[in-house]
Amino acid sequence: MNQLEFVREGQALVARDADGELLAEVTFPETQTGVWDVDHTFVSPRLRGQGVADRLVRAVLELARAEGRLLLATCPYVRVWRERHPETAEMWAE
Repeated sequence: MNQLEFVREGQALVARDADGELLAEVTFPETQTGVWDVDHTFVSPRLRGQGVADRLVRAVLELARAEGRLLLATCPYVRVWRERHPETAEMWAE
């Protein structure tokens, strides 16, 4: 599913199918001035194992860079992702 497009909905990036069903989501409420807490990721069971969660995290990192924000990682998946990608250390508030 390479054409998966993430759309910003408030403090979330989401992807939906043609019927509006949620396929993937990452939420990142602003918990401190200039800091987003990446607190939840979801990938539909039909898309799991295709790297969609990785793409979600990379998309929120790109958005945070563009908007001059730092990130916290309270979502368990994102915590592990952050540990596996030390090259993104400058983006994390903790």
